[in-house]
Amino acid sequence: MTESASASVIVRPPLGLALRSLLRADAIVLLRSRVATVLSLVLPVAILVVTSFAKAGNRLGDPSLVIGLALTLGLLTSCLLGYSLTLAHDREAGVLQRLRVTPTPTWTIMTSRIAVQVITNLIASIIVVIVGVILHGLTPTFLQYLLVIAVAAVGAAVFLAIGQALVGLVTSAAAINAIGRILFIVLVLLGILGGTGVLGDVVKSVSQWTPVGALMTLFSDVIGTTSWVDNDTYALLACLGYVVVFTFIGVRWFRWETH
Repeated sequence: MTESASASVIVRPPLGLALRSLLRADAIVLLRSRVATVLSLVLPVAILVVTSFAKAGNRLGDPSLVIGLALTLGLLTSCLLGYSLTLAHDREAGVLQRLRVTPTPTWTIMTSRIAVQVITNLIASIIVVIVGVILHGLTPTFLQYLLVIAVAAVGAAVFLAIGQALVGLVTSAAAINAIGRILFIVLVLLGILGGTGVLGDVVKSVSQWTPVGALMTLFSDVIGTTSWVDNDTYALLACLGYVVVFTFIGVRWFRWETH
């Protein structure tokens, strides 16, 4: 009877070992994904190259705004489209359910995926900023680089939270793919085109508080010579509010399997 009781006890691996193993595995999967590389790096760099020509750059605004646009689109596509779709596919394939029944604590599974995604986005953002300042002739200070990294971390958190909420509310990977693309278009239209006033004054006022609009405001001001103003504080608070709300939705309604 004692032997049976001992055999039924689940021996959990050391937390550090389990987390390192998950981080290593998730990093390998992400690095091997060509789609993730294109979404997080190639697209923003392509935008910077195209806008480095005088006419294209002038149409979109000053260089700091263009770099902010590239950074925002890179984070949006990588986190909202890439992360949510990968998570949905793993759920449909049963990967998440198999990981859940292992002795590894369930919270480490999601923590590992999110940490790898954030680190990857930060590295990509640094590369994009370096390419942007070279192509557009800017000379940001070391403090501005640090602020860009901090804003990129906030932006990654915002779009990861939205992607997590999407996966929590929708179980089908195909549906998540379709809804994610529609949501991407809506966010881009509101944040970028809406801010220009093309869609009307009401949309212009609303657009600056959307995730894309608020993040572009922060990026533009920390990369440019503009000092920190009240509008930046409000934009940061809006981003943090999005993180809290969508993280709650994503955690509260997240399911490890499709049924």
